[in-house]
Amino acid sequence: MTKYARFVSLVFAGLFAGFLTSVLVLELSLRSFDSTIYTQVRLVELDALDKLAVATLLPALIATAVLAYQTYRTDTRWLTVAALVLLVFVLGLTLIVNLPINSDQLHWNAQSPPSDWTDVRDRWQIAHAVRTTAAVLAFAVLVLAAPSPRTRRSSPPNTSTRTDRLRT
Repeated sequence: MTKYARFVSLVFAGLFAGFLTSVLVLELSLRSFDSTIYTQVRLVELDALDKLAVATLLPALIATAVLAYQTYRTDTRWLTVAALVLLVFVLGLTLIVNLPINSDQLHWNAQSPPSDWTDVRDRWQIAHAVRTTAAVLAFAVLVLAAPSPRTRRSSPPNTSTRTDRLRT
């Protein structure tokens, strides 16, 4: 079970981090365009990209939570828990900042965006940059934890038997 959870966690966390990075590059490219072009592109983004985010983040979260449970008694448990915390942070930031802005932008008219469109764009992009960084870090931590973890021993190994064998 641990092997499958690790695989699913790595694949979906990697896809999600890559997806967010691509959107960040696109969004930063849009900064030099006017309100009409920005709004048109945002409306296209909002058509289906939210579905892709859900389709990659939720499996990453679930698999990482399962992996954190499965690796509880291993040397990599703290790395896995750190990745899970980062992914939960991404979800929280998305729900608190990005999704409400997305919802508002769905009602924007590309020919006459609101007068504060740059302020809204900047808030969304800053939150997106933060969540992209957290998602990339979560993926990196999962990669670091990926080598086969060793089980932690509850007590130190018995060295007296080993020493006795060496004397004979």
